[in-house]
Amino acid sequence: MTSASPRTLAAALAAVLAASGTLHLVRPQTFDPIVPRALPGERRTWTLVSGYAELATAAALAAKPSRRIGGSLAALLFVAVFPANIVMARQYLRSSKTTRTAKAIVLARLPLQVPLVLFALRARG
Repeated sequence: MTSASPRTLAAALAAVLAASGTLHLVRPQTFDPIVPRALPGERRTWTLVSGYAELATAAALAAKPSRRIGGSLAALLFVAVFPANIVMARQYLRSSKTTRTAKAIVLARLPLQVPLVLFALRARG
């Protein structure tokens, strides 16, 4: 896995989630297209909810008293957003405008959710 301490993993995951959550709120139009159509309601609502969830999870990971719950929430969040990653991969693969490199990156990203979940669980301490 990794030799990083739970504290280091929590800090790294908090930074990643804070950045991603901020992007969801500042540029929601970037994320709206990858919200799975099967979800009820407006895509924008799901984009904003996921952004706030990422920010809340980042805050929980960053604070020692809530790190255990933050790690659990991060693991759940990484599982919950996986369908959006699949939607994005399908869109990239179907687009003639997407470069081979971008297609490779988006496909390689899918199995990376597994270590993210494991890191989140380890970050609990």
